[in-house]
Amino acid sequence: MGAGAMGGLFGGIFTKAGQDVWLIDNHKERAEKINREGLIIEESGVLRPGEPKEEVIRIKATTKPREVGPCDLVILFVKAYDTEEATRNSLPLTGSRTVWLTLQNGLGNIEKMGKILGKGNVIGGITYQGATVLEIGRIRHAGFGKTEIGEISGKKSERIKYISDILNQAGIDTEISDNIEGLLWGKLLINAVINPLTAITGVKNGQLLESPHLREIMKLVVEEAMRVPLRKGIRLPYQRVVEKVEEQCQASRDNISSMLQDILRKRRTEIDFINGAIVSEGEKLGIPTPLNRALWNLVKFLEGRAEDAE
Repeated sequence: MGAGAMGGLFGGIFTKAGQDVWLIDNHKERAEKINREGLIIEESGVLRPGEPKEEVIRIKATTKPREVGPCDLVILFVKAYDTEEATRNSLPLTGSRTVWLTLQNGLGNIEKMGKILGKGNVIGGITYQGATVLEIGRIRHAGFGKTEIGEISGKKSERIKYISDILNQAGIDTEISDNIEGLLWGKLLINAVINPLTAITGVKNGQLLESPHLREIMKLVVEEAMRVPLRKGIRLPYQRVVEKVEEQCQASRDNISSMLQDILRKRRTEIDFINGAIVSEGEKLGIPTPLNRALWNLVKFLEGRAEDAE
């Protein structure tokens, strides 16, 4: 669900691995072009230095979930603000054994999906793969990293092991976690730094590390934000969060963050579900988060300026 950068990347990888894959898109023009010309995935050269390699992948795309029918696995890659609508519109994909997996950014996606589908039909996860939309039907695989998935209950079920095996067989380095809430907060802390700072400055992820001024802001934002999950008693997946943020900047150094892509395309961002979520959760706990509030306001300003320009 969602045929943008990440949906296209995972759909293309699964198709190459021999799985029967559909991309469910809300853009008719893009779906038609992918059906007509294929999905083009460019490698950034991060793992294979030299000229970018590109591959045309023949994959099915549609704007009508009813054309697809019940699936074994539905992976949600839509923006967090579209989660509820996308889930409701995609109910025709659901059969008696369908599992839904969210690999989205932000908080609240699992809860929204669970209310519609039933909590037991939803599993959660995060991915540190990175992709950039170059043009309609063409994306660049610009960041490489681990994917982690797990049951909300924390149990290592047969279905989670099976899905993990499918991901790994396709070449997506995947592990099973018993701490999905911690994983989501860990990824949120990384997104709360990389996404707004790249959106505001207009630089690629790796360029954040080139400026001592930006590195200091990164450190301060993380240290402020992490007080929220720690107060909530959430077990973060790593202790040295600042180092993890810098590591992810380096691993995805050629990637244009999803938030910067949204700003460049004059689209709504997920800032409300990232830094906005940290501010909201902080308020509930009496924890001030002025830096995250400042980043939230700056990105909202950029969103408004884009709307005014249209």
